[in-house]
Amino acid sequence: MDTSKIEQIPVVKAIGLKALHLHQAIYERTDGRLGHNLFGTPCLLLRTTGAKTGAARTNGLVYAKDGADYLVVASFGGAPKAPGWYHNLLAKPGVEIQVGTARHQVTARSVVPGDADYERLWDIVNKSNADRYRGYQRATTRPIPVVVLTPAA
Repeated sequence: MDTSKIEQIPVVKAIGLKALHLHQAIYERTDGRLGHNLFGTPCLLLRTTGAKTGAARTNGLVYAKDGADYLVVASFGGAPKAPGWYHNLLAKPGVEIQVGTARHQVTARSVVPGDADYERLWDIVNKSNADRYRGYQRATTRPIPVVVLTPAA
């Protein structure tokens, strides 16, 4: 995988691509006993199926809560394209998340600028991530969606 463009994303520059991979590996290998927090920010593991490949994919993501829903942001650090996991969710919105040691089946719903709840949800996730998402939005012309992950009943 060519990581040269990914390494230019501001958050990756600050933390380092290897550190992010290490964090996710620790989270996965300890089955969530370690890794739920990244420098005080809560993280979850999102498990999707590749839209093109059908392969299992796992991504460690920062999240916020809105009632029972989990919120993640398809920012990709302000990159011009959305992250691959976002495309996987659009193709198959029924996925699994892991929060700490707990696993949940959820249904994903994309909320984009112009949707009724977008501003309220954006404020929640941006505040929980120390106002980083606003900077990511300034770095790209693509509208950055908030993804609502609703636990299955």
